[in-house]
Amino acid sequence: MLPIDLRSDTVTRPSAGMRAAMAAADVGDDVYGEDPTVNALQARVATLVGKPAALFVPSGSMANQTCIKAHTSPGDDVLCGDGAHVMLYESGAAGALSGVQLTVVGQGGLFDAEGCEAAFKPDNHHHAPTRLVCLENTHNRGGGRVWPRAQLAGVVEWARRRGLRLHLDGARLWNAHVATGVPLAELAAPFDSVSVCLSKGLGAPVGSLLCGDVAFVHRAHRIRKMLGGGMRQAGVLAAAGLFALDHNLARLGDDHARAKLLAERLSAAGAGLPYGAETNIVIFDLSGPAAPFVEASRAAGVLVNAVGPSRVRAVTHLDVDRDAVTRAAEVLAGLLPR
Repeated sequence: MLPIDLRSDTVTRPSAGMRAAMAAADVGDDVYGEDPTVNALQARVATLVGKPAALFVPSGSMANQTCIKAHTSPGDDVLCGDGAHVMLYESGAAGALSGVQLTVVGQGGLFDAEGCEAAFKPDNHHHAPTRLVCLENTHNRGGGRVWPRAQLAGVVEWARRRGLRLHLDGARLWNAHVATGVPLAELAAPFDSVSVCLSKGLGAPVGSLLCGDVAFVHRAHRIRKMLGGGMRQAGVLAAAGLFALDHNLARLGDDHARAKLLAERLSAAGAGLPYGAETNIVIFDLSGPAAPFVEASRAAGVLVNAVGPSRVRAVTHLDVDRDAVTRAAEVLAGLLPR
């Protein structure tokens, strides 16, 4: 029997329908802007998130880092949340590629206007001036948390008052939309740029998009080329993204329900759940070390990841149905230290 893989929602494999759509894609040279399927995907996503333009890139990291580079100059300061993907999982790219420093505010991925004000650095010769604020919704290391709307509005108001730009790492913005019922465009509206990912909960094999106004996306297009992200007959990949939006967006609620089932079983067995289970990510704390627990769960046929000395993450997705999640919950609960 194949293992039940809960390491991430990136481990999904294209369905037969998605593969057929990829094989049938109408393609052209996207570096020249001539791939009709890429153009259709960019237009579709721009409309969904309520921005004038969008750009298809190979990865979420490239999307985020292109936006950071487009918004800043070397020596600038960028505020981001505790455990932010742009800081923790993008190989130091903000410093290496844009020459900016990242300042962490808040805890558990969320922060407020007061924390931003305390971290703000004015534009004088003693400081790296704060130019950009990055938010992540949902927040990966915060257990798939959705930003509370009032708290987000406070940060946005503060940033605008300070004359700062705002970027949303919306790799899992789809999950926030499905969990809350708030339209994607409304969730994205306060931000100058937004990145969204196709290869997480939506099940596409590769690809993200960054969105913003036409001038911003024009600048981002050059940066994409600079970073090696110009692809040629990329419609084969874009077709997977269009299929995912048609078939896999509405069903994200199933993943959320399965994550809640898993969280409830783990909590009943004594695991600590610092963030609950708002969407498709369950982070749980052990009374002992995480590494041997992860190895034991692998041996028992369930794959999860350690995300701290005694902290584990499990992620539900379209390749694990309710029965598989129920089996995984029993295995994980049975391995918890007593």
